[in-house]
Amino acid sequence: MERPAWAPRSIDISVPSVSRMYDYYLGGSHNFEVDREAARRAMEFMPGLPKIMQANRAFMRRAVRYAADQGISQFLDIGSGIPTFGNVHEVAQAARPGARVVYVDHDPVAVAHSQAVLQGNDDADIVAADLRKPQEILRSPEVERLIDLNQPVALLLVAILHFVEDEDDPYGAVAELREALAPGSLLVLTHASYEGIPLPPERAGGAVNVYQDIRSPLIMRSREEIARFFKGYDMVEPGLVAMPRWRPDTAPEDEDPYAFSGFAGVGRTA
Repeated sequence: MERPAWAPRSIDISVPSVSRMYDYYLGGSHNFEVDREAARRAMEFMPGLPKIMQANRAFMRRAVRYAADQGISQFLDIGSGIPTFGNVHEVAQAARPGARVVYVDHDPVAVAHSQAVLQGNDDADIVAADLRKPQEILRSPEVERLIDLNQPVALLLVAILHFVEDEDDPYGAVAELREALAPGSLLVLTHASYEGIPLPPERAGGAVNVYQDIRSPLIMRSREEIARFFKGYDMVEPGLVAMPRWRPDTAPEDEDPYAFSGFAGVGRTA
């Protein structure tokens, strides 16, 4: 397999990456045949996976605009993935000029492509780090340069926590990040769940097994389990709901049934 010029030398292009699979679902070009093959296998069980990813991105953009409307000008996006259309810095800086954005990802392709996209943007940067190590993120030079933790921050954990297994203590990581945030900060979160998927769980489980096979387990949590991530936050209306139902721009009834898979919500620190 020929290595594209944009692919960092450090990555094994024979192993699928969930970040590059996500890029493929969204119609991006920063993925390899091994990623496309894994994504197509998952789509054999859940053909609407691209619709779920599109709903994630649409919710993220609405939540960023909401945060900007609330006066927040700092955004920390952990598990940001490979840049595509309507990225956080584009939405935030359009809504609030001068907004500062730090992306965080541990996928080398996501980091390299983000660096390229952000060249010349002094108010946005990317950190190569892992959600499971919050202090490495908070103490990074990029966060220290751009994010004032004494002022409200919008913390984005969009489509990332379902890749953190319970043994890695995702609740502890989210709590550690919350403790670092100033009052008035927002947690913006989406999470996969069997609830809402327009398929029997055993059928959807076939797609989950594909992620298990590529050693990136997809943890399908219940609404109650997802709500626990908001401990210490006051939920913003309409609460923890299907993605198209969170402050929609258009009638949710017009959305594809797959878009209602999983949950999304925004919480505010007291």
